[in-house]
Amino acid sequence: MGKVTFFKMHGLGNDFVVLDFRRGAVPFGAAAARRLADRRTGIGCDQVILLEPPRHAAAQVFMRIRNADGGEAEACGNATRCVADLIYRETRVPQMRIETAAGLLEAKTLADGSFAVDMGTARTAWHEIPLVRAMDTDRVDLSAGALREAVCTNIGNPHATFFVENLEAVDLAAVGPALEHHPIFPERANIGVAEIRDGGSIRLSVWERGAGITPACGSGACAALVAAYRRGLAERRAAVELDGGTLDIAWREDGHVIMTGPATLSFEGTFDSDLLMVE
Repeated sequence: MGKVTFFKMHGLGNDFVVLDFRRGAVPFGAAAARRLADRRTGIGCDQVILLEPPRHAAAQVFMRIRNADGGEAEACGNATRCVADLIYRETRVPQMRIETAAGLLEAKTLADGSFAVDMGTARTAWHEIPLVRAMDTDRVDLSAGALREAVCTNIGNPHATFFVENLEAVDLAAVGPALEHHPIFPERANIGVAEIRDGGSIRLSVWERGAGITPACGSGACAALVAAYRRGLAERRAAVELDGGTLDIAWREDGHVIMTGPATLSFEGTFDSDLLMVE
């Protein structure tokens, strides 16, 4: 019975099991991700992060993301900061490039120990998100309960953001699953509910595709800031407050979205490789 080493990490409570397969991989698919993510019989996490050798010459690592339900995600802002932390611990080089299915993401460690990640350009065309047909992505005809007219954005993965006057009055756990799987989203979507606070800050809760409600969603925070600016509700930079803490989000004039926040290594350990075996 072999042992597999893992890192347990989180970004503002959005937690990950990180497996380093750069020097040798083991068979790993959707069933293995579900086993590890199970909070009763596995280790427990929102996403499993696989580190693999980079394909791109400019990258230090390839980051693969498996949601708790076993499905793959193209991008995860909180996980990117955690991987940047691991690479920095190894190399002590403050700047790095992390390759993902959504492209190369540049990250750097700051003097206060936080990490800034260039999440790439915000894509807003209907086919880039993607939606099932052409429509105005500023006001998508989508509703559930008190939620009306989503702003749809792709930040490496698809997001629908709704603006409300009172976030606490929304039962996101009740409406999130149906919205995630709405036929308008051929690849499903992350569902964000945002409230604009005094001073231009944004309070946000996100139902993550394949994971449910998490304490924080980095790409969701980016999508919320972009959506708020498109609606004329915020400037290009704002603090986005999530259940697990606050991220600083900026949408630059060149279209790139910069996310800044912490990354935390909780502990390291090993588990029996039998946990990954499919019944």
